[in-house]
Amino acid sequence: MRFLMMSNPTGETTNPNLEAEMGAWIEELTASGVLLAAGGMALAGIEVRESGGEITVTDGPYAEAKEEVGGFALVEVRSEEEAVEIARRFVKMVGNSRSVIQRVYS
Repeated sequence: MRFLMMSNPTGETTNPNLEAEMGAWIEELTASGVLLAAGGMALAGIEVRESGGEITVTDGPYAEAKEEVGGFALVEVRSEEEAVEIARRFVKMVGNSRSVIQRVYS
């Protein structure tokens, strides 16, 4: 099962060792074959929308700052519960953040 985990910062990180811990966490998940891809994302974006046959392209951001996606991880795990556990570890490590998990169908 594949899950896309999107992270949203809700404040400043509370972990002074975040860079080192994040590096070790990424190495662990990569070595175990769980992590397929991960990265940070710019908060600004471009929206492409179709309505009534008309395409509109608009510069962003669009969501409230607390809803912006700041990073992602694509993981392959055996269950939704395993994805939730990975997300729990992530938000605990980062502090002041939230993670949204969505199953990816292929």
